[in-house]
Amino acid sequence: MKIDKQTIIRTIILVIALINVILQMFDVKTLPIENELVNEAVSVVLLIIGSLSAWWKNNSFTKSAIEADKYLKNIKEKGE
Repeated sequence: MKIDKQTIIRTIILVIALINVILQMFDVKTLPIENELVNEAVSVVLLIIGSLSAWWKNNSFTKSAIEADKYLKNIKEKGE
């Protein structure tokens, strides 16, 4: 089973964004910036980008899903 590189990258970005937001909820400084508004804005933008990317793309993690993706790709290439 081989998971696509882009799937892994999108998942990592989403996890980092979620961890960052959770840490901010507990008043842990995640970015060394004094202005709290900038810190929150960067976190929200990171979370939005990560969430939309993870939601929009097909992230196949299971063996069955990866096999289904291969099957679909073969069908599209054959023009059936």
